[in-house]
Amino acid sequence: MMFAAPPAVMAEVFCRIPDKFRRFGETTEWAQVQLHGAAAPVFLEGPVFDAEGNLWVTDIPWGRLFRIAPDGTCEVGFEYDGQPNGMKFLADGRLLVADHHKGMVICDPATGKSEPWFDRYLLEPFLGCNDLTIAKNGDIWFTDQGQSGWHNPNGRLFRVRAGTGRLELMLDKIPSPNGLVLNKAETALYLAVTRANAVWRCPLVNANGDEGAEVISKVGTYIQMSGGSGPDGLTIDANDNLVVCHVGFGAVWLFSDRGEPMLRIDVPEGRYTTNAAYGGPDNRWLYFTESSTGTVYRVEMPVPGREIFPAGV
Repeated sequence: MMFAAPPAVMAEVFCRIPDKFRRFGETTEWAQVQLHGAAAPVFLEGPVFDAEGNLWVTDIPWGRLFRIAPDGTCEVGFEYDGQPNGMKFLADGRLLVADHHKGMVICDPATGKSEPWFDRYLLEPFLGCNDLTIAKNGDIWFTDQGQSGWHNPNGRLFRVRAGTGRLELMLDKIPSPNGLVLNKAETALYLAVTRANAVWRCPLVNANGDEGAEVISKVGTYIQMSGGSGPDGLTIDANDNLVVCHVGFGAVWLFSDRGEPMLRIDVPEGRYTTNAAYGGPDNRWLYFTESSTGTVYRVEMPVPGREIFPAGV
C-alpha cells in the first residue's frame, strides 16, 4: 500500500426497498449464476436522477426500475422482461438501459414500453451489457461484460457515435469491464475492470482532429485495488476526483485526480456496494446502492458532482 488510510465516514440510509416489492422465496437464472444461487428478492444497481429530482435504480433479476422520490418513498416506475443493469436518462425523458440479457434497451416510463437499441455487433449477440456513460457531444460508451474474467478476458468496450448511430468496438480482451466514466476534459475514460481488481485509464487520442475520431491508446492501470470482488460503478466530481464502488468490500472510495485515496465511505450492513450517482442540493450528495440489502445510501461529499450531459438517440 503506497498511501496511508484515508478518513472514513459512515453513509446514511436514503431508501430501503419496501418488503412489498421484494420477491421472497423466488429465484431467477440470473441470481443462480451471478450470485451462486443466493437469494435475491431485490438486487439494485444503476442509480440515475431524472429532471424532477427522483432517483431511479435498476432491479436486475426482476426487470424493474424503481423510482425513489426526494423524500425516500419508493415505487415501481417501470417493469419489463429484461435484466437491467446500468442506465442513463436521454434528453427526451426515456432511459437507455444496459441490459445483461437484451443488450442496449430504451425504456419509456411515459408509455411503459421498451424497445431494443443494439442487441449485437457484427451479427453476434453481446456477452451481457453492464453500464454506460454519455459524452458531452452525445457519444454513448458502454461495457459488454458477460462472464468475462482472467480465465476468459473477452469483455469489450463499445461506443455509439452521436449523429451517425454507428456502433464501434473500442477495446476488447478485458477481464470483466464494468463501470465507466469520462474525465472532465474527455481526454480519458476510466474503466472499472472488476476481475482485475483495478481501474484502467484509457487515453482518448485524436490524431487528425476530426470530432468523434478518437481512438484508445496506451491503456494503463490507474488504481490497483485489493480485496472484495473489485471495482464496480464509477462516477466523478467537478474536480475530476473519482468515486469507485468496491463491490464485495462494502465500501465506496473517493480518489483524487492523481489517484490518491481521499475518503472511505462505509455502510452499516452489506458488502455489495455497486453503483453511485451525485445528486441532491447543489449536487453535493453521493447516492449509492448496496445491492444485497436492497438499500440506497447517501453521504454529503466535499466537492459537488459532475453535471450530467443527456443526449438524444
